[in-house]
Amino acid sequence: MALTSSLIDTPIGKMIAVCSSKGICILDFPYRKMINTIRGRVATGTGEEIEEGTHPYITELEVQLQEYFSGARTGFDVPLDIVGSPFQLRVWEGLQRIPFGETRSYKQQSIFLGDEKAIRAVARANGENGLAIIIPCHRVIGENGSLTGYAGGLRAKQWLLDNERKHTGKTLQAELFAM
Repeated sequence: MALTSSLIDTPIGKMIAVCSSKGICILDFPYRKMINTIRGRVATGTGEEIEEGTHPYITELEVQLQEYFSGARTGFDVPLDIVGSPFQLRVWEGLQRIPFGETRSYKQQSIFLGDEKAIRAVARANGENGLAIIIPCHRVIGENGSLTGYAGGLRAKQWLLDNERKHTGKTLQAELFAM
């Protein structure tokens, strides 16, 4: 069995979606530096090769992404097949608990995981997340409210945060510090 890969057009640019027979494994930016590392981790973790094509999971993901971008969806329920180390999985689970339209700092995320001093490890695991938007690493910002690195670039991160704010009416932490 092979992993299926397809490009998806989004308001923040093209994204690559990859799924296994269990669910979506990758939703990421094809131009990011770590994409080959992430693709390799998923292929190794599933024991499958990646091939271009279509799959019902990717079709459903496209529908859910359109709903998310329009504000009709605040979370995703497309099946996932998440491949990572036990620590990465814990960090990514924590990311999924950040509510739509809200942000957390890396320090807050580290405290949530039970180790305030793990900020760098948490930041690294965030950067290794290959399920952008679904596992919302864009909601993690600097402790001072600044936007920090994002695989899709800071413009995409700002767009995602602004889009969520627009659909919730919430003021994001980053804006509070800018005032």
